Amino acid sequence: MEEFIKQINSYYPLSEESISLLLHICSHEKFEKNTLLLEEGQMARYYYFIKSGLMGYYNLDENGNTVYKIFFEENSFVASTSAIIKNEPSKFSIIALEDCEVIKYPVHVYRELFHKHLDLALFQIHYLEKNWVVKKEPLEISLKYETAKTRYLALMQNRSLFQRLKQHHIASYLGITPTQLSRIRKELNP
Repeated sequence: MEEFIKQINSYYPLSEESISLLLHICSHEKFEKNTLLLEEGQMARYYYFIKSGLMGYYNLDENGNTVYKIFFEENSFVASTSAIIKNEPSKFSIIALEDCEVIKYPVHVYRELFHKHLDLALFQIHYLEKNWVVKKEPLEISLKYETAKTRYLALMQNRSLFQRLKQHHIASYLGITPTQLSRIRKELNP
């Protein structure tokens, strides 16, 4: 739980009371590789903090192909944030791409807490600003204006993540076929 609280405090420091209340609603869970934590069309019931493992956030296109939006490594917070805010079924699925160990806490109880405790609300605001606005905006721009090759090179910059992903995950994330990815890789490593 120490790393969990450390990560929260890196966004906004919590009082001892808020830490105690938050830890009271948390539980540990393990998910085997390829387990769905949330399936598209379901209501999001939990927030997750990844202690170990790798998760993917994806949906299915009109042909039933998996399209990855983002990947989450250790010390990341994961949830279907938009679905939680709108209180509607998720448009994305969350899957364990490796065996994962998480800390989870229920959406409704947590949201009640941050409505009563300003420091928890400020953590949530700072987290959303950094991860769903500042970090996400360049990603959306790159999808619109950059080539798959340029996006592949950018993904390679995060070596720890890049080395953990399978080729079909990378191709899906880039919005290309595995064959197109092979061509890019061949071009970069003749």
